[in-house]
Amino acid sequence: MSEPVLPKPVRIAGIVFASLLGAAIIGSIAALAWIGTRGAAAYGHLRAAETTVHAVIDDLSDPTSAAGLIDDLAADTGAAHDLTSDPIWAAAERVPWLGPQLEAVSTIAAAADDIATTALPPLADVASSFSLDDFRPAGGAIDTALFESIAEPARIGADSVAAAAASVGHLDGNLLLGPVRDAVDEVSGLLDSSATATDALARATELLPPMLGADGPRDYLIIFQNNAEWRSLGGLVGAMALIHTSDGTMEMTAQASASGDFPKYSEAVIPLSDEVTKIYGTRPAQWMHNVTQLPDFSLSGQIAREMWLREMGTEVDGVIAMDPVALSYLLEATGPITLTSGDVLTADNAVQLLLNDVYKRYPEPADQDEFFALAAASVFDALSTGAADPATLVQALGRAGDERRLLIWSAIADDQDVLTGTTLAGGLPETTRQTARMGVYLNDGTGSKMDYYVTADTTLGWESCTLDADGRATGQTTLTLTLTNTAPEDAATSLPDYITGAGAYVQPEGTARTVAYIYLPEGYDLTTATVTGSNGFGGGFHDGRQVLTFSSDLPPGESVTAVIGVQAPEPAAAAVIAEITPTIDAEVPSTVKSSCDPG
Repeated sequence: MSEPVLPKPVRIAGIVFASLLGAAIIGSIAALAWIGTRGAAAYGHLRAAETTVHAVIDDLSDPTSAAGLIDDLAADTGAAHDLTSDPIWAAAERVPWLGPQLEAVSTIAAAADDIATTALPPLADVASSFSLDDFRPAGGAIDTALFESIAEPARIGADSVAAAAASVGHLDGNLLLGPVRDAVDEVSGLLDSSATATDALARATELLPPMLGADGPRDYLIIFQNNAEWRSLGGLVGAMALIHTSDGTMEMTAQASASGDFPKYSEAVIPLSDEVTKIYGTRPAQWMHNVTQLPDFSLSGQIAREMWLREMGTEVDGVIAMDPVALSYLLEATGPITLTSGDVLTADNAVQLLLNDVYKRYPEPADQDEFFALAAASVFDALSTGAADPATLVQALGRAGDERRLLIWSAIADDQDVLTGTTLAGGLPETTRQTARMGVYLNDGTGSKMDYYVTADTTLGWESCTLDADGRATGQTTLTLTLTNTAPEDAATSLPDYITGAGAYVQPEGTARTVAYIYLPEGYDLTTATVTGSNGFGGGFHDGRQVLTFSSDLPPGESVTAVIGVQAPEPAAAAVIAEITPTIDAEVPSTVKSSCDPG
């Protein structure tokens, strides 16, 4: 049978289609070869850039050290960006399955190149003219003009890194192959850390000059929290100091003791909302000891400021809180300090000396507070005279801030705006689209210093975790809190009354009473709530967050465990973080995180 003869137009169409198909196949092969070759080259540049990026970010606290690495970084990121942004690559990003992998590579390359060419060069330019040693006090004053000179490039850098982090963060990990997804996760984490560091630098350059009195004299109240007697933000307030700043100079002009200089007020010194008083009563605003029982330092700061005004007559411009663990970090920068008492205060012994040994040595609270004041004044003197190593000091302050052991509230609205949203602000846990946050706040109920011996172990985990196409999570997040009294079995007789509380509130002596406040993420539902060895939960609501409370009495060697399950009513953040009261143990994290990973 002869082959049928097709109408001419159909034959022409068939020939054209076959030709186009052949061209498409050949073009696809060529494109794949092109993409493969350029992708391999881009990969090499990105790996080289990755090594350099780690070195640059490690040196962000000292821009001078990072400056020499930037040219090498820019050369590699620029080459990787060029190799992954041509028309053929862009077209291939629309191909199913393959496209998301290519988009991930090109996005990472573009993000890295933007940082190398936009964020870091301005910092390098200003860094080339000075080093961190220039920030040492000279003649008793810090040159605030140095901070002002890097404020603009620091903000440019911070905004660029934040934009790069956002671009990588928007990639859909569900569409990526395992190795590509792992690479994206690694780069995303690196960029997030870098964004935090550069934003902190930008905020510091804006905040420090006015705080140091560049625009006129300032007064700041420093309150020292005692982690041996827990409060939500760290510990009971004991010793205090007033710092006066002017034109870059710092002077300690007054010291006081919460025990000896502040009464119990008959009513709250500032108005508290009905929500707050339902949970905490008015005690946080009646006792200086208790101001940090509220887990919102903007409230604690206002209360402490008002109490100081009433008793000392000075209206301070802000309040700063720190604890002995933060003080130990500062001692890493100053080195050992010999006190007039003959004690040598070091980074290794500060916590034990200030939070335990002092109570065994001095039975009177006034003597204890005097020792605290002596230690604080000695460290401040070392800092204000330039005895601290600047690079180590920056790292110490950064660590203390990250762990929420250093908190700042400002009565100056512009300054407070700069602080808002940072760990330094000590605000309530904020839930965002990317991260849900809980709070685990611990308070002593013994009227003693037994919390030196109490440990708090907090974990987070997911159950029935799934992710949708937008990377939003569904499933229950479970928080487990275990408190343990590690005091010696004979604590009632072997420890001083001031440590055990002498049975004033709890019997027998040596028992540790803890009151816990668990803040759920905003908008989340409570699914599980159990606690062993307790009378169950109380609670309320605080600024849109459900709060669960419970108390426990633990004899030496005993533990209590609370299990709290929460779930969003619809797909929500794939990461959950719990912020925890900082304790005496620097190795115990003050935040724990869990991310939904269906595996």
